[in-house]
Amino acid sequence: MNVYKKFLIKKFLKKIVNVSVVFLSLIVILNIFEEISFFTNLDVNPLLPFILTVSNSPSVLFEIFPFVFLISSLLFFLDLINSNELEVFKVNGLDNLKIITILFFTSLITGLFLILFYYSFSSKLKFFYLELKNNYTTDGKYLAVINENGIWIKDEINENIYIINAKKIEDEKLKEVLIVEFNLKFKANRIIVSDSVDITGTEWLISNPIITKNNNTLIQDGDLKLMTHFNLAKINEMFSDLSSLNIIELNKLSNDYKRLGYSTTEVRTHLSKIYSYPIYLALMTIFSSIIMLNIKRNRPMIFYLILSIFLSVVIFYFNFLFGLLGENGKIPVYSSTFMPLFLLAVTITIGLIRINEK
Repeated sequence: MNVYKKFLIKKFLKKIVNVSVVFLSLIVILNIFEEISFFTNLDVNPLLPFILTVSNSPSVLFEIFPFVFLISSLLFFLDLINSNELEVFKVNGLDNLKIITILFFTSLITGLFLILFYYSFSSKLKFFYLELKNNYTTDGKYLAVINENGIWIKDEINENIYIINAKKIEDEKLKEVLIVEFNLKFKANRIIVSDSVDITGTEWLISNPIITKNNNTLIQDGDLKLMTHFNLAKINEMFSDLSSLNIIELNKLSNDYKRLGYSTTEVRTHLSKIYSYPIYLALMTIFSSIIMLNIKRNRPMIFYLILSIFLSVVIFYFNFLFGLLGENGKIPVYSSTFMPLFLLAVTITIGLIRINEK
C-alpha cells in the first residue's frame, strides 16, 4: 500500500475512534443518570446502574455510528485543510476524488467489521441489559417468548400463575391455545383448551373453551373471560427490541414469526438496515466530504459543529420517516431502507461533479 494511502486511512480511522469515544462518553453520562433515577426507590447494589449503563451503551453507539462517520469525515478534511496537507496532495497528483475513494472503501470495510463483529457483541450486551433490568421492573414476573413451538406467555394475576401456549397469532387472536392455571405453589387448578382467543384487550375472550378441572372435563358454549396483563399491543412491545438479537437470531425469529402468522415487517426492516449498514456509513462519509470540499475555507469551529448537528438531524428524521412508512406497510420494507440511501447516493453523485476543481 502506498505511503499516502496508509497516512490517510490511519488519520481517518483515528478520527472515527476519537469521535466514537466522545459519543460513548456522552452516552454513558446520560444513561447512568437515567439508570440511577430508575433505581432511586429500590435497594440494589450501587454498581448495578453502572453495569447496566456499560451493557446498554455499545448498542446505542451502534445506532449513531453513521453520524460518527459523518462528523469524523468533516473533522478529517478540516484537519487536512488547516494544515495545508490537502494542497500538498494536489501538488503531488492526488486529487480530491482519489481521497474520497480511499475514505469510501475504508468506511465500507469498517462497516463490514461493525456488523460482523461489533453488532454481535453489542446485541449480547443488550440482551444481558434487558434481562437484568427486567428483574427490577413491575412486569418482571410476566414473560412472552416465541420459538418453534409457538408463542409462550407466563402471567401472574389474582394469585394465579398462567402458562399459555398458542400455535400462531391471526386477526388479533391467538389460535390453537392451551392455558394451564396454577396456584402460587404451582399446583394445577385447571387446564383450558380453545381454538381461538381474542386478545384485543387485557380481558381475553376464550371461544368455546374445553375446561379440565379435578379430572373432570367441561365443554363450555360461548366465551370464557380471563383477565391478564397482556393484549395484542403489549405482546408486540415484548418483541420490539430487536437490537438484543444478532443476525442469526433475527433470521430465526423471522422464520418463527412466519410459522405463527405473525407480521415479520419489523424484523425484515431491522435486518435490511443491518445489511445496508456498510453502504450507509460509506455514503455518509462521502456526503460529509463533499460538503467540506464545497464550503468556504477558514470558517470558525462552531460553524462546523452546527453544520454537523444540522446534517445529522435532517438525515436522521429522513430515515425515520421512511422507516415508519415501511413498518406501517405504506411502502415495501426494502424500499423504506434503500430509498433514503438511493436519494443520498443521487445527491452525492451530483456533488461529485467537478469535485477536483474545489
